Amino acid sequence: MGLDRDWQTRTSRMLRLVDAFVIVWAVAGAYVIRFGAEPDFVISGEEPNYVWVSVALAMVWWFMLGAWNSRQSRILGAGPDEYKRVAAASLWLFGLVAIFSYSFRIETARGYVGIALPVGLAGLLLGRWLLRQHLSVARQKGNSMSRLLLLGGPSAVAHLASSLYRAKHSGYLPVAAYTPGVVGPPRFEPDSGLPILGHLPDTDSVLAAIDSCRADAVAVSAGVQLHPQTIRHLGWELAARNVGLIMAPALTDIAGPRIHTQQVAGLPLIHVTTPTLEGGQRVAKRLFDIFVSGIVIVISAPLMVGIAILVRFGSKGPVLFKQDRVGIEGRHFQMLKFRSMVVDAEARLAELQDRNEGSGLLFKIKDDPRITGVGGFLRRYSLDELPQLFNVFSGSMSLVGPRPPLPQEVEAYEHDVRRRLLVKPGLTGLWQVSGRSTLSWQDSVRLDLYYVENWSLAGDLLIILRTVRAVFYSTGAY
Repeated sequence: MGLDRDWQTRTSRMLRLVDAFVIVWAVAGAYVIRFGAEPDFVISGEEPNYVWVSVALAMVWWFMLGAWNSRQSRILGAGPDEYKRVAAASLWLFGLVAIFSYSFRIETARGYVGIALPVGLAGLLLGRWLLRQHLSVARQKGNSMSRLLLLGGPSAVAHLASSLYRAKHSGYLPVAAYTPGVVGPPRFEPDSGLPILGHLPDTDSVLAAIDSCRADAVAVSAGVQLHPQTIRHLGWELAARNVGLIMAPALTDIAGPRIHTQQVAGLPLIHVTTPTLEGGQRVAKRLFDIFVSGIVIVISAPLMVGIAILVRFGSKGPVLFKQDRVGIEGRHFQMLKFRSMVVDAEARLAELQDRNEGSGLLFKIKDDPRITGVGGFLRRYSLDELPQLFNVFSGSMSLVGPRPPLPQEVEAYEHDVRRRLLVKPGLTGLWQVSGRSTLSWQDSVRLDLYYVENWSLAGDLLIILRTVRAVFYSTGAY
């Protein structure tokens, strides 16, 4: 079990070193810029000696990052918690410095603080991001993972295992399952292939299974047939063995801001708020769309003119391709794109159906013979979608949202899939930053529904930043 936790020790040690280096670099740099390169260790007059202030500030800053648990292994590699804790620790520190200076009427050099805080915080976040990329690469290879025993009903165990397999960057590797109360001898779980180590509903049997598979943590999923008192005793035993306990309720595709816990009679009740996009939120999203799309249209106007010339003289036909798509609440609109295919592309669709490489309702061909020479380049870097900025500006689309569907796709939608139409379709979205054309129909639907259920303006900003990276690397585009 010690071997499995080596990555945690190594990563924690590396984080301490990186944090120390960045803090010293930021504080020393702020001192040199503000006071010069020659350090003055002599304390004279009422002015604080900034050499010793710098030493104290660096030490306290480093310790506060630890006090805010920003180096915990469970938050490394995935999710925003790591960045939030780094930012919170840094802002609290400088807030306390400001309060201390005001309370004791100490004149603190604003230029010194004004350099140290933003530079240090940016450096710390950049260092965490670089280490996160390294950790993500290792986890894609199956390294730097926490071994996980899944505890629950067969279907819940299978679903949790498949979800964790898809999200290797989270750092959890399911290695075995335990299904209390399920009749039958230990066997392999058919969907995930995990060995089932037992089914007796008692603490000792579960602990024996943990020792057998050398698990670093236990995930208790839905359908677990254990008495609450047994789970409580299990938690005590796991804490004594330094094995993590994770509760995985039967809530799928629900983002953190919608989940709130409340203690009632010793029970941690989970409240899930209803997703809404109305009133102030709808206005904020619309204003954001108008502002950003307007600026990008102005900036990219010369580029769009150049593309229009290439399309016009690259092959016969109009510069723009207009296609009927379905928007919010089932309203139809004309989606604009630079033409990337031959003029009779729609008429030739039927003869290419047998070459369809897409899944579900999606039609995709990696080497589509209808794509023009210029069109292939435009598609690779999503330049053919630039005219959709006018759709965004006019209000038929949004910058971020579900993929705009075709009418024949909507006609074949199941009831649940129609929830995609509760928000405007987007120029980009989770579907684009998560694989684009390489996604299966099921994954595309899942990502779109996740967006509808968990929309936020901050989430839109993050998707836009991820889109820039996806377009630059032309990930999954064809």
